[in-house]
Amino acid sequence: MAQNSQADDVDAALEAQLRECFGRVVYATKTHEKCADRCMTKLGRIKFWQIVLSALTTSGLIAAIFGGDKLSYPAVVTAAVVSMALLALNTYTKDSDPGQQAGKHKKTASELWNVRESYLSVLTDLHDRNMDAKTAREKRDELQGRLASIYENAPRTSSKAYADASVGLKEREELTFSDAEIDAFLPRTLRRGE
Repeated sequence: MAQNSQADDVDAALEAQLRECFGRVVYATKTHEKCADRCMTKLGRIKFWQIVLSALTTSGLIAAIFGGDKLSYPAVVTAAVVSMALLALNTYTKDSDPGQQAGKHKKTASELWNVRESYLSVLTDLHDRNMDAKTAREKRDELQGRLASIYENAPRTSSKAYADASVGLKEREELTFSDAEIDAFLPRTLRRGE
């Protein structure tokens, strides 16, 4: 009887560790998704301002060419100032490419999604007693190795993206579905509500 209790405690500890790992991967996945979203928003703003500044520079030069003597000097000065702002923005984007960063975050999130689903499968198999503790430990160790490799190549995330992920997961329930929502995706024969 004591051995059964001890085995149950070991299984409970293993399950608790797997649940903790699963939770961390859920947060990491969502954080990288939010980082990708933030990078794409930043890229959109940069592109918008590049277009605006280019248009203003071109307008100033056209006004200088066709505006006559009175408009020529102010138009050239305005075009030069706006052109310098555009140069500064382009120089900034040369060293910091939000589009490339978004791609890296999306790739990391995709790789983490696979690990997340694997943790969920291990937890499900343990719960249903379709996997013994030894096999679960081996799978856990394999998943930890995969995670180490993913994190080694992953771009850094930000505290703002983590906060966005927390709101998304806790308040907006971005990772959860009701039975009715899942039923809507399934054929009638697999639905619970019917």
